[in-house]
Amino acid sequence: MPVIELIGLEQIDGRAVEQLLDRAFGTDRHTRTAYRLREGVAALTGPSLAAMENGSLIGTIQLWPALFHGDDGRRIPLVLVGPVAVVPERQGSGVGRTLVEQALARVPEASLMLIGDPEYYGRFFGFTADRTAGWRLPGPVERHRLLARGDGVPDGPGEIRPADATSDQI
Repeated sequence: MPVIELIGLEQIDGRAVEQLLDRAFGTDRHTRTAYRLREGVAALTGPSLAAMENGSLIGTIQLWPALFHGDDGRRIPLVLVGPVAVVPERQGSGVGRTLVEQALARVPEASLMLIGDPEYYGRFFGFTADRTAGWRLPGPVERHRLLARGDGVPDGPGEIRPADATSDQI
């Protein structure tokens, strides 16, 4: 059985990552709201990972700095999880779950957010939509898919934005 090796995503050619993302999500993926939350910032080094098998890239996970701008003036750093991508022929084999487990283990104290399947991310990783109802994003989102996890996750109205050079970093 082939061994899957997890390495820092920064060690992988960006073009290979983009090709994998195109295969997993389609070339129109850049129009999604989650991409607007990543504009102008780099993925976090350390928890962003690549899954390699026999020298081939088979999966990735990226984590990004984001910031909650509360209507009450609060500024709370968040980590945006995703995308999690696995080559189509290996989807459902546990590669994605391993990537998520390992990435989250590298940010144990972070307040996390993502846009994803509530049944999957809730069941395996404890994400819920309990505190995200008042959040505004820079584009449309299905409210039940806007999920968060962590003791510091803000509750209440506010806007989620990409973190920038002047914001509190994760």
